[in-house]
Amino acid sequence: MKINKYKFIHIIKNDKFINEFYNFIIENFPSDEHLFIYVVGQPESKFTIPEAENVINLNNQYKGLMKSLRLSKILQPYCDGAEKIIFHSFYAKDIVRFLFFNQKFLSKSYWVMWGVDLYNYSLKVSTIKSLLNYVMAKNLKGRFAGYITYLKEDYSIAEKEYSAKGEFYECLMYPSNLYKEYGVKDKDKKFINIQVGNSADRTNNHLEVLRKLLPFKDENIRIYVPLSYGSKENANQVIKQGLNWFGDKFIPLTEFIPFEEYLKLLGTIDIAIFNHKRQQAMGNTITLLGLGKTVYIRRDTSQWEFFTEKGINVRDIEKLNDLGFSKEERNIEVVKTYFSKSNFLKQLRELFT
Repeated sequence: MKINKYKFIHIIKNDKFINEFYNFIIENFPSDEHLFIYVVGQPESKFTIPEAENVINLNNQYKGLMKSLRLSKILQPYCDGAEKIIFHSFYAKDIVRFLFFNQKFLSKSYWVMWGVDLYNYSLKVSTIKSLLNYVMAKNLKGRFAGYITYLKEDYSIAEKEYSAKGEFYECLMYPSNLYKEYGVKDKDKKFINIQVGNSADRTNNHLEVLRKLLPFKDENIRIYVPLSYGSKENANQVIKQGLNWFGDKFIPLTEFIPFEEYLKLLGTIDIAIFNHKRQQAMGNTITLLGLGKTVYIRRDTSQWEFFTEKGINVRDIEKLNDLGFSKEERNIEVVKTYFSKSNFLKQLRELFT
């Protein structure tokens, strides 16, 4: 069978923002230069995988060792002819195994760092299989030709933890991180609306935030907590405690909300609190900052350094002593300029050279 040669191979972990990225590439770059291979991730029924000549769908088709062997057989010919192989996240065991057993491709492999794949250098492993995957991944993470992120601080972590020496590519990574003119209207001021976290993932550290909000439970507040994806067990725990502490002022969002509807909700938010201990929820954070909302994050994260370096005002979660908020007009202007489509296209053109 004849294998079409593509200059750029995207090895994809399917997630909620990937299809938008695929469409963005197809609209702005030659489609015959980019091949997208969906390997792992959310079931296709949740995030539909495009049907196109430059898409190969291997998502959830195979299991265990059979999948790894099958992957190598399919991927090798395409990677042989490619100029650059771009790994969108690097922690799924099938993707790690493929590169570990095909290290000849490292010299033209590039890692789009998502956060969870970067920050698991101190991961506690409980099984032999997870230990093997951890060791293989750690062996490879410092040897990529390039590292793709807009957070220079994340690249510095790769240098420190994995002895990375490849080139740093400053890139906004996905269209979900771009500023968009939403025309969302502010709400009336009947309540102070507070958003806590962006998902049911434990890394949101919801309960820690809710404890910080307890002194304000008798004030005219509404606490919105997105819990539609992530750990169901954690979601149930957060809901139980939230209702116990705040009653009907606590509003868990357990169902998936269409994007336009979610934007209307963000337009009503006065204060957003993201208590992640690593780079996470950046799409949500950027959208809220672009709307001029008051945003609290942790000071010891790479995104804190990034935002302050860019002149974007974010507040320290450790200094959450009152519920004061204001429309941050300067934040809107900075976000509009840096997180722009034109800047993203410029960065991608540099990557695709």
